[in-house]
Amino acid sequence: MDKIWLKSYPAGVPVDVDYTRYRSLVHLLEESFQNYAKRDAYVCMGKSLSYAEVDTLSQRLGAWLQSRGLEKGARVALMMPNVLQYPVALAAVLRAGYTVVNVNPLYTSRELAHQLNDSGAEAIIILENFATTLEHAVAGTKVRHVVVASMGDLLGGAKGMIVNFVVRNVKKMVPAYSVENAVSFKRALAEGSRMTFKPAQLTHDDVAFLQYTGGTTGVSKGATLTHRNVLANVLQSEAWAQPALDREPHIEQLIYVCALPLYHIFALTACCLMGTRMGATNILIPNPRDIPGLVKELSRYRINIFPAVNTLYNGLLNNPDFAKLDFSGLKVCNGGGMAVQRAVAEKWLAVTGCPIIEGYGLSETSPVATCNPSDSKTFSGTIGLPMPSTEVSILDDAGNQLPIGQVGEIAIRGPQVMTGYWNRPDETAKVMTPDGFFKTGDVGIMDERGFVRIVDRKKDMILVSGFNVYPNEIEDVLASHPGVLESACVGVPDGNSGEAVKVFVVRKDPALTSAQLMDYCRDQLTGYKRPKYIEFRNELPKTNVGKILRRELRDEKKAA
Repeated sequence: MDKIWLKSYPAGVPVDVDYTRYRSLVHLLEESFQNYAKRDAYVCMGKSLSYAEVDTLSQRLGAWLQSRGLEKGARVALMMPNVLQYPVALAAVLRAGYTVVNVNPLYTSRELAHQLNDSGAEAIIILENFATTLEHAVAGTKVRHVVVASMGDLLGGAKGMIVNFVVRNVKKMVPAYSVENAVSFKRALAEGSRMTFKPAQLTHDDVAFLQYTGGTTGVSKGATLTHRNVLANVLQSEAWAQPALDREPHIEQLIYVCALPLYHIFALTACCLMGTRMGATNILIPNPRDIPGLVKELSRYRINIFPAVNTLYNGLLNNPDFAKLDFSGLKVCNGGGMAVQRAVAEKWLAVTGCPIIEGYGLSETSPVATCNPSDSKTFSGTIGLPMPSTEVSILDDAGNQLPIGQVGEIAIRGPQVMTGYWNRPDETAKVMTPDGFFKTGDVGIMDERGFVRIVDRKKDMILVSGFNVYPNEIEDVLASHPGVLESACVGVPDGNSGEAVKVFVVRKDPALTSAQLMDYCRDQLTGYKRPKYIEFRNELPKTNVGKILRRELRDEKKAA
């Protein structure tokens, strides 16, 4: 395949990355623990953990897990928000030779039971706030070992006690629960400190993560990510960011904003693992939905790297105090997880002086597959170029490669592409081509410079009288209206045209009317693309990462 995108690479970015310099992801982590021992690795609620402390604590927890008799490759679930215990537990599980199963802490018991059963997890490390969910899910699973963490565990003596008291007794955030044989996080660390940790012998082919897809295309499936997959993507992402990081002023220790949840693949790779590789400090934000609280936390630092989704960028821009922050150190703002809207990107650049660099990826690709050059000065409206060591092909419905400039399904091949869905060879066969490309289910187009633009998800496309309508385009137009905060576009059945366009809108201006929006769309969109229906909402359904769930809105209409 002619890799036409390589001619558009920024100077200094390699065509390929050599991930073989590391034996495993653990090799990378332990190298950073040694090289940056005295640096702060993570900060949460005003308390920091150094790289040396993460090293020591994860060894202790790893030794405790090994003492439970778990065999190499056993699955251990982590069910926590962005608290200090998460990176400690992550390193412990990997270093002990096990596989991390990341779990959304807001899952229901039904969703949790599915993931525990599907993964075959034998242990779980969970924040006590969510232990009642586990209580109602654990029966019938293979889970035999439960470690329950408390919010204040690693915050230090008095502060930790106060935080735990407030969380439990004032805010009432810990529902009563009863989980048999559960051990506290602190007790596991204490017992582990008296045990001998045995370093695991790991290779590139060992499974590091079972990263469950959001279930937006059916039953949630575990993307099987090996040490090779994630290691490669960390090094690809680091190489890609270098042109922006090389710009003056030089910063010895980078400060990341980790507001995206660490159990999600975006933050896991872009913040936790890439940050560790670079000896950075990650500011962990347990609740990014508290925008005023997030702005207050950011005011304490001269931040350098800020990965986020469109809804988070937009939420910050609509906070009056955000623009008062010091953005002089901001070097990289990566947008992903959902389409970045031009109106948001342009306002972000105006306020911060740092462009949003949009990228694209999936759980199945560890996640980054394409990204705009990190030294870009403006928003391109594309998802950028294939990463180093990565190929992108645009396929027709029969799986044939299409010429440049034609719309088809985006397919990805590279060392970051999963080995398959966990225990689902049938589902794996649906998405993998014989020559190793992963079919994303996203519809896109590549231009003559190698830049890829997403047109939309195959399943989200709306067919109006034989014409294709792509929701991203409609939402982008609505986002540019000053009275609109957020929007979502779906197709609804229509007797005349087969389907019609319906939009759900959250107002920024309470006085905004349907007629005004209709007039605006009439100026911006051709006839068949214009919304036939507009419904105002106070909020839109979202994943925990902040991605708007069109599926829920569509299903809601069907049920009605």
